[in-house]
Parts: sequence; C-alpha cells; structure tokens
Amino acid sequence: MKHYHQHYTSFWPQLNQHRLDHWHSSLPPLLDLALDANGNGNLPRWQPALDCIMQFPASDQAWLNQAVVTAGSKDFSEADRASLTDALRALMPWRKGPFTLEGIHIDTEWRSDWKWDRVAPHLAPLEGRKVLDIGCGSGYHLWRMLGEGAELAIGVDPSLLFMTQFLAVKHFVGDAQPAFFLPLTLEQLPAQPQSDVFDTVFSMGVLYHRRSPIDHILDLKRQLRSGGELVLETLVVPDDYGQLLVPSDRYAQMNNVWFIPSVAELQRWLEKCGFKKVRCVDLNQTSIEEQRATEWMEWNSLQDFLDPSDPNKTLEGYPAPRRAVLIAEKP
Repeated sequence: MKHYHQHYTSFWPQLNQHRLDHWHSSLPPLLDLALDANGNGNLPRWQPALDCIMQFPASDQAWLNQAVVTAGSKDFSEADRASLTDALRALMPWRKGPFTLEGIHIDTEWRSDWKWDRVAPHLAPLEGRKVLDIGCGSGYHLWRMLGEGAELAIGVDPSLLFMTQFLAVKHFVGDAQPAFFLPLTLEQLPAQPQSDVFDTVFSMGVLYHRRSPIDHILDLKRQLRSGGELVLETLVVPDDYGQLLVPSDRYAQMNNVWFIPSVAELQRWLEKCGFKKVRCVDLNQTSIEEQRATEWMEWNSLQDFLDPSDPNKTLEGYPAPRRAVLIAEKP
C-alpha cells in the first residue's frame, strides 16, 4: 500500500497552508482504516498494476484544460506503451474521463468532458480557489479544475479502485499538481467550524444515492466558506411527473437510488437549507452517446438500462435519466 500512503506526503503540508490544519488529527486514522489492505479483496489485483505504472517516469508535459486530460513524453517506447496499456487495463472499469496517457487513450464509460462543458460556463472563476469535489470518481474533474487555475483540488470518494486510477493518472500528470484523493465519504470529513474554508464545493452524481438528501446538502454547506459556491448535479424528474420519485426497487437497474426530485423541488430543498441565489443552469437528458460501454468499460451501460421500445423510459418504466445542475451560494 506504499503508493497509496505516499500520496499524502505532500498533502499534509497543504493543510496548514489552507486553514485545514485541524484535519491533521482527524484524517490519519480514517485513512489508515480506509487503506487497510485486508478490507478489499481486489487490492491484490490492483497493486501490481499500480506498481508497474509507478515504474515509468512522469510525463514531460500535461494538458489539463482540454476535453481529454493528456500527459505524454517524447521518448516513450512502444514496448513500454504495451506494458503500460496492460497495467491500465488491469484497473478496469474506467468510468469517468477521458484520458490519454503516453499515447494510450482511455475511452471511459462517461464523456465527463461533456458534463464539464455544460457546467464550467456558469461557475465563479476557479482561479486561486480551494475546491472540494464529493464523489469525484477517478478524478477527471479535479484535473479540469486545476486546468482552470484552482489553487487546491481535493476529491472525496470511498472507492479504492477510483483512488488507484487517480494515482495512476497523477503519476503521469505530475505529483506536484495540488490535487489529492481521500478514500472517504463526505460524512467522514471533519465538520468543525473552522472547516468551512472551501470556495467551491461540487457534488455531482451523489445526491440520489443518499438516504437523507437534506443531510447531504447540509454537510456540503458546512464545508463552504461564507459566499462560497455549491455546484450540485443530480438526477431529476420532469416537472409534470410530480415533486418526487422514490423508486419502489431499482431505477435504471441501480438499487441505491432513493430520491429523485423535480428541479423545483430541489430548489426548495436548497433554499430550506439556507442557500441563496439558487438557480438551475443546466437540464439535460443523458444520451447513450454520453454514457456507454467501451473497451475500457465493458459492462452494461445506459443503453441496457432503458426500455428498448421507448428510450425515454427506464426498464422499470420511470422517466429516463435526466440531470440538472444547480448552483447556489452560502450566505
């Protein structure tokens, strides 16, 4: 687990610099527990792949402010590229991206760049900001945030596979980049009064997985400074469907979907939680071009979860996935 723990060598000094020094006492035991090698049966498969990846030198150049997050060197050999391809494929499925590392294009399940293109024009400028991304997946959006000039980008996601993928990308993009991954949940982050230091907090694709969406929104609010910006992206139902969908069992074959509100209802939730300037900046029905199976994610994807006779419905007969992006300000 040395690569996982080494990730935090440059992380701890950042805490003092960014008024997060109280995390020093709270996070180490949580990270030790999350990174316990006995807690995940897949680690014996992922660790050799990560060891192989870490043997290659960091790339000479990286491009973060573009659709495909890219890192590359001029003298990377074909033999090394073949070995790296095998190691990266051992970390499948790759869900959020896309990436190109040393000429190897990782065509992820999600075209996360499409989402970023819909969100980015509505954000307060990220230059010099401290950003927290809840449910960050493999970290694609963290790199895009740094590409926009963020001073610090911290991703939070309990998946060790996503952390492994993030570490693989960071190795080539450059360890000096101020992007870090915490294999935790939002609820585990310290919520002391002085923790409200983040300028922008993202929660994209998380809310509908929470049994208590109001508590999730309040937890997000606690991490924001006064005047900070919340970016909330989640599944919504059409206004004519009603205020709220609570699936009886599965939704689009997902068994961990609890609440899907309308946009109007979601706005009320944010306002009830004390947010101001709440507005919906994007509403988009997910297409099978944006979320699909690829050679880097060979499992079933969106097309398999829709009614084959009516793509505007899920297999269960609910409205097909549509996602709204709401932006709000903490007073």
